[in-house]
Amino acid sequence: MQPINSRRRRRGGHFVPFITFASLALPPRAHASLFHGETLDSIANGISWVVMIIGPIIGIAVFWMVHILPEKIAEKKRHPQAKAIQCVCLLSLCFGGLLWPLAWLWTYTKPVLHKMAYGTDVGESHGHVGEEVTEEQKEIEKTPDPRRGTRSEG
Repeated sequence: MQPINSRRRRRGGHFVPFITFASLALPPRAHASLFHGETLDSIANGISWVVMIIGPIIGIAVFWMVHILPEKIAEKKRHPQAKAIQCVCLLSLCFGGLLWPLAWLWTYTKPVLHKMAYGTDVGESHGHVGEEVTEEQKEIEKTPDPRRGTRSEG
């Protein structure tokens, strides 16, 4: 008696030449597209316009939006060097994105030297703190002084 594995091999071995001949002799028709003739030409023309015109416009817009992200984040976090980060972002646009990682890192660093010098790590130019103080000072000057009964002189 022969083992079961050798019987299976023989049966499979008989079909291999038949399958090979059938695949070579009867190739299926290959369809590159579901469209034919003028329709195929029109669709190919439309796709080429999209790839050549709309694709680069979208690519440039996405490139620009990604490159101003550090600037927007710095303004949102009220980074004291936000204007310098903005300049680096603009330079990065001119130099093809080489300075963008530097701007990104700068946006997320804590301004230690600014905190040592000014006592805060938040930029005052973003909140318009100086304008608010002058407006409050003008309001104080307009109010009468209750001790003297006159307006206070600043």
